[in-house]
Amino acid sequence: MKPSTLLRWLLVSLLVAAAALLAGCQHDEPLPFRLTQVSGHMPDLDFHLVNDEGKPVTAADYRGKVNLLYFGYTHCPDVCPLTLAHLHVVMQRLGPLADGARILFVSVDPARDTPAVMHAYVNAFDKRAVGLTGSAADVEALVKRYRASFSREPAQGDGNYEVSHSSAIYIFDAEGHARLLATPADSQDSLVHDLHLLLAPGVKS
Repeated sequence: MKPSTLLRWLLVSLLVAAAALLAGCQHDEPLPFRLTQVSGHMPDLDFHLVNDEGKPVTAADYRGKVNLLYFGYTHCPDVCPLTLAHLHVVMQRLGPLADGARILFVSVDPARDTPAVMHAYVNAFDKRAVGLTGSAADVEALVKRYRASFSREPAQGDGNYEVSHSSAIYIFDAEGHARLLATPADSQDSLVHDLHLLLAPGVKS
């Protein structure tokens, strides 16, 4: 092989290696979101339920807002009130940006959670929270759609009962696409950071 040909071959090899290394570095860069990203792994927001004013609503009614979907119930002794209080603080920290978001609290106990009960409950936490209920079949279908779960525990002596349920928060962008999943292990700072990215891209939280 001629020296000039060898030199060209070495230069090409070095360029290819450098490009591969650069691509690898770019691939390993941390993604901007801190929460679990579920884009392409969860379906778009879609439901037919009744809101806490007793009006039939669909997911289309909440397009244009970043929606935080959570499954719970008003008789929940601890997890639900703690989660809603946690989300209220997140909304406060977002400031004016919070007006572009909604908390969708879907009851997994529609037998007891009437629209009136839901309205009083969610509004005690945050004005941007919406209570949603519906038939048992509609609620169960929505729970399955997002791979959540719930089960009613045996009734106690006074007739009351608890409902065990998953505690993830599903976050959808303004177009209704599933984007993020938050769990109780995720910090409030992470929620605020990621909601900033969805509500005001390019604005530092």
